[in-house]
Amino acid sequence: MRVIHPFSSVYNEQSKILILGSFPSVKSREICFYYGHPQNRFWKILENIFNQKIKNDINYKKDFLIKNNIALWDVIKTCEIINSSDSSIKNAVPNNIEKVVNSSNIKAIFCNGNTSYKLFNKFFKDKINNIPIICLPSSSPANAKYSLEELTTIWKKEINQYLKKDEK
Repeated sequence: MRVIHPFSSVYNEQSKILILGSFPSVKSREICFYYGHPQNRFWKILENIFNQKIKNDINYKKDFLIKNNIALWDVIKTCEIINSSDSSIKNAVPNNIEKVVNSSNIKAIFCNGNTSYKLFNKFFKDKINNIPIICLPSSSPANAKYSLEELTTIWKKEINQYLKKDEK
């Protein structure tokens, strides 16, 4: 079934990092926001990195991301997908990632998992090449190889390099 991404990116001109997923899960599409499945560890990872509780409220999450200079989006704008299965994605059309990069202060792009990374490279390898692209282990519950603690350690090490406050 062909599905269109139902919600917009989150970013502003101060955003320093861009975190990209592949395409929203069924649950995320239902609630119209990122990482809506309660077993996805994305928000828990960010809670651990920033040592801050993140309320289960879309506006709060948007404010949290902006306050912490994080842009968030998915690589794919529309595709054929079966339920939430990244491996079933076909005939993908990308989002306009260049728009976010060109209208913000992005220092690095982090792909949440291998599918996001592969799709990003398929569509943007020759378009966005002056910014580091880092593949992080997926926050999906399907990625049972990593514990929450391991994910947090890996994500924090990578992300903190680019979110350090500018020296004055």
